[in-house]
Formats: sequence, structure tokens, C-alpha cells
Amino acid sequence: MNSTEPQKQEASFHTLGIDPKIVTIIDSLKLTTPTPIQHQAIPHAVLGKDVIGVAQTGTGKTMAFGIPMIQRIVETGGRGLILLPTRELALQVYETLGSFAKPLGLKGALLIGGAAMGPQISDLRRNPNIIIATPGRLFDHFEQRTVRLDDISILVLDEADRMLDMGFWPQIKRIIAAVPVDRQTMLFSATLSKEIMELATKHMKTPTSIEVAPPGTTAANVSQEFFIVRKDEKVRLLESVLGKYFGPTIVFTRTKYGATRVMKSIRQMGHTTAEIHSNRSLFQRREALDGFKAGKYRVLVATDIAARGLDVKGVELVVNFDIPSQSEDYVHRIGRTARAGAQGHAISFAQPDEKRSMRDIERLIRKQITVSMIPHDLPPARAPIAEARDDRRPASSSRGNPRSFGSRPYSSGGNRRSSGSRSSGPRSHSRS
Repeated sequence: MNSTEPQKQEASFHTLGIDPKIVTIIDSLKLTTPTPIQHQAIPHAVLGKDVIGVAQTGTGKTMAFGIPMIQRIVETGGRGLILLPTRELALQVYETLGSFAKPLGLKGALLIGGAAMGPQISDLRRNPNIIIATPGRLFDHFEQRTVRLDDISILVLDEADRMLDMGFWPQIKRIIAAVPVDRQTMLFSATLSKEIMELATKHMKTPTSIEVAPPGTTAANVSQEFFIVRKDEKVRLLESVLGKYFGPTIVFTRTKYGATRVMKSIRQMGHTTAEIHSNRSLFQRREALDGFKAGKYRVLVATDIAARGLDVKGVELVVNFDIPSQSEDYVHRIGRTARAGAQGHAISFAQPDEKRSMRDIERLIRKQITVSMIPHDLPPARAPIAEARDDRRPASSSRGNPRSFGSRPYSSGGNRRSSGSRSSGPRSHSRS
């Protein structure tokens, strides 16, 4: 693989070979300095070269592949396809690219699970310039012959390692086989596993390899600490922590049922809170995330579905209520704070039998983490929480208008499926 980097230049979007019309849009969005992955990847990508980018979440990858894709479609025609592991990431990329694509008259289609197939089919019939999709839902359309892939000229695989971890490898191989061989391919991943290297070797043409923030790299401005705590004391310790930090907080749990229990406990403490996990409908997940961003909810409780890629500014604190099953997920979780140069803090609750997991995390990030003493003045235990009724909202007929970039698709309405709709991805992740 070609690992040559572009000649060092002044850190400015004006020097990366970007079309002046797009630079004007960038300037209007008050974006002045490209991130390292943008600075290194864009000059190669705007020339049509294949690119492999190794970078953690929060490094600006969306613009690193999105700007070159939009520029090449405007210049040479063709269509782009972007694959991402989760609905939330797909929605985020759709909205980010809309800022650049909409002023240039480009159309986009968003294909994600949890939304009806019918409106997506209508959008595909309008011949969108860029398709943004999760692999499972795109494969549903492909099998039902409602989408064409034989005219894709640019393929992007974002968070490739996560897509493989979620079991999408068979669908991804089928999708790659269906797109033209003569195409530009950009692959972005936090790690380079054997499967990803195999994919790059077989399906990419002498790709330029760029590595920014190698695996295990944590944000420079995030402080970290562990508490060793019994399982039955976790909620009380969490209440103590939330009483000492007052800013927006994300609490991560290992399971979706644990997320619901923790969310109810936090609500009982008197904090505004919402939850994101695979048992929540697309509307519920979107409402929770938007509410958290807007300050409606102070605390967002989530499983690892929210650990990657979600860009929420101003998160003061991340709490790992449960230590993640994979050490790599620790890096992604705490990456939700200390973004864009801001300060942040990460607290992890480890049970006495999880000291090995603590060591694995320290080995990965190449740093020893402070183990703090549990406060002596923990709040008293609260009465058990009564089971709450299902508060899912009924489906609505309104659905937004995803037929052009920049709208807020599926921002209202429940978990709608048409009669021909199938799940998005493998069964165990069908509602991711």
C-alpha cells in the first residue's frame, strides 16, 4: 500500500485541492482548520485515489470522505454509496453532508432500518446522487431489486471494523460484488483487522494509507478514573457522581435492559434523562439524542450503540456504569467527551472481579488510570423502582422529506415498517 502523505502544507481547506464552490460553503459554515485526517485524506481523495484511513471516532472522517465524494460527483457525475454500521451514524452523516450537497443541487437517499421501506423506495426512484445506508437495510433493497448499484462510482465504508463486529461481513461482500470494479473506494476504520486488510487487498486499487490517532489513543483533554465498587452499590455511587458534576453526561451500560434500569434510577434521583439502545424505536432514539443535544435531558443512558461517531458537543462527563466487554469500546465511549479540544472527564465503575478488564484497558491506552476511593457519604439506597409502562409513542403519518439533503428525515413517527420491510442487518442487530 502506498503510505506516502501529501506534501506538508498550511492547515487550511483552501490548500487541499477543493473546488472553490465547496470552499465557499466551508467558509460559510465557519470551518477554518482541517483536522489531521481531513488534511491528509482530502488531497488524495479529490484526485479519485483509493484511501484507507485509520482514525478514531471524533476525528472528522465524515468531511474527509464526504467533501471529495461531493466534488467528484459534481465534476464527473456518477453516484456515491456510503455504508455505516448504525442508524444514528447514518443520520448524522446524512445531515452533515447535506450542508455541502444541498447548495450544489445534489439529492440524497437515506436507507436505514426502523423506517418504512415505501418512502425509501420512492426516494430511490428519484435517482439520488448519494445513498447513505446501513448494510442490512441496503441489502434488503438490493434483494428486492429496489436499488441499483451498477452505477456506483464512489464507495465509502465508514467504521468498517464496527460493521464487521456487528456481523455485516456477508452483506458487505455481496454489496461490493454488486458495485462496478472501476470505482473509487474509501475505507475508514479505527483498527485494521485481518478481515479489513483482506477487503483492502482484494477490492481496492493501490490505496493510500493514512493513520491518525492509532488504536488506543484517547482524547488529550479527557481525565480518567476508576472506582472499584460492588454491583449493589453502583446506583448509589452514580447518584453521588451526578451530584458532583453538573454538565451533560452520558452513562454507558453493557445491556439494553441495564440501560432502562439505570435510566429509571437516574430519573428517580431527579435528573432529566433518556435512553438509547436497540429496544427503542427509531423515533425514540432520535428524540432522545436530539433532546440531549438541546439540553432537554441532562443525562443520556446508552449501550455501545452510541459509543462511536455520535458528535455531541459539550459533554462534560462519561460514566461507564458497566465496564465494556471489549477494551476497544472503552476508547470509543470516553471519546464522547473532550471533543474539539474541550475538557472532559471519564469515570468507570469496575466490580472487584473485573480488575483484569481494568488492566486490559490500561494496556490498550498505554496509561495507568487512577483508582479513586468510594466516598463515605454515599446517598442511602432508594426503594425499588416500580415497573413503568411502555411509553412508546404511537406511529405518526408524518415522516419528514429525505428527498433532498439538509432535511431531518424520520424526525417524527414511530417505528414504521411497510408490509414488505425486513430487518436491518443480522437478526441479533436488526434494530441497531
